[in-house]
Amino acid sequence: MFTEDDLIHTFTRAEALQDGVLIDAGPLARELGFKCPVALTAAAWHDCVTLPPGATGQDERGRLWDVLWPMHLAVRRAEKSCTKVRFDVVVRTGERRVRKTLRAVCGPADDGSPCVTVMLPEED
Repeated sequence: MFTEDDLIHTFTRAEALQDGVLIDAGPLARELGFKCPVALTAAAWHDCVTLPPGATGQDERGRLWDVLWPMHLAVRRAEKSCTKVRFDVVVRTGERRVRKTLRAVCGPADDGSPCVTVMLPEED
């Protein structure tokens, strides 16, 4: 079995947020009723929240809402003991609309309290 002395390096959630590996969904997630912190991986944020070049009539707050709302619905439909849900979002890339699948995982934050991380299906 491994001990702390065997660790080469740890990367905390706080460090991931500070480094931009995770991006906090902050007040908007709380507005939707999430009681624990919610963050997206940089890849999920880039694919679904970042405005594509030439985008008009949208902003990142609205695009983030378009991720958080379907996640909220998927979490409400999931069994109480479920820690992972998959859900689809539709994002505009210029004039096209593209369906993306995301995964939300509830796990422990650095202090052991619950937190949610939203990621692309292939991310772990």
